[in-house]
Amino acid sequence: MGNIQCREQMHYLTYSPNDEDWGAVITTAGFQFIPSGAPYPLSKHPKDYNFQKQNGRVLNEFQFVYLTRGHGEFASAHCKPTTVKAGDLLILFPGEWHNYRPDPESGWDEYWVGFRGVYFERLHSKGFFALENPVLPIGISHSLIGLYEDLLRTANDERAGYQIMLAGILQHMTSTIIFKHRNQPFCNPGIIEKLAEARRLMRANIEEPTSPEAIAAQLGVGYSLFRKTFKDYTGVSPAQYQIQLRLIRAKELLTQTALNISEIAYQLHFQNAGQFATFFKKREGLTPSEYRNRQP
Repeated sequence: MGNIQCREQMHYLTYSPNDEDWGAVITTAGFQFIPSGAPYPLSKHPKDYNFQKQNGRVLNEFQFVYLTRGHGEFASAHCKPTTVKAGDLLILFPGEWHNYRPDPESGWDEYWVGFRGVYFERLHSKGFFALENPVLPIGISHSLIGLYEDLLRTANDERAGYQIMLAGILQHMTSTIIFKHRNQPFCNPGIIEKLAEARRLMRANIEEPTSPEAIAAQLGVGYSLFRKTFKDYTGVSPAQYQIQLRLIRAKELLTQTALNISEIAYQLHFQNAGQFATFFKKREGLTPSEYRNRQP
């Protein structure tokens, strides 16, 4: 087993109806550091969590299982057996059969947290996490490991309101996971620089916008590739990004200048005040005048 020692910590947590009203409750959290040749799992879990590597299991909650050393295998009802390794995050879904285990020759280190609640049900329903994609290769993140350790320390204390604190840490973890996963494809500094330059050009020319096609040409990138990469990176197309910048500028002019609505429409290159009002109300739910009048 070399210098790696068997270590584990596990918590199975209580919660109140008031905690559930917060939108998320943490049911379990812990870690297992499994040396090569060690049994897996190290200890027997409670009945609802009992794990037999021969048969797998089904849980009634979500779990994030983060591998920080070693490699092994994962499978689920929607995912054929696949090799997983340090830096991979496994998502376990309620009601979904799954099975995973370290390679006996390497062992592995894992952190986990189990949870349920309407907050995460909504994220799942909106496609942030998919049954068909339960393995996220996010890489080794010391900040994420730190969040697991913060969560374990808080769980260990069980002070008044600790579930609400745990829910906050878990939401930070979830945001970190999504951020790390979405940025994995953008490891090429050249791509990052071009996207940053594109956004700089858009911000510098809000009132006289350059077309996305012209920006792509200026950057020496084909428009189709530019549009796809930009949307993957920011979540919106170049044209939608420019619209959002235009709306932000309109709000600034409405709240920070004495320009009338027609003058603002002209400055932002709308055909007339009516077109500007339609644009603004569609996105803000208020006319430009109503928005201005609501400001202190």
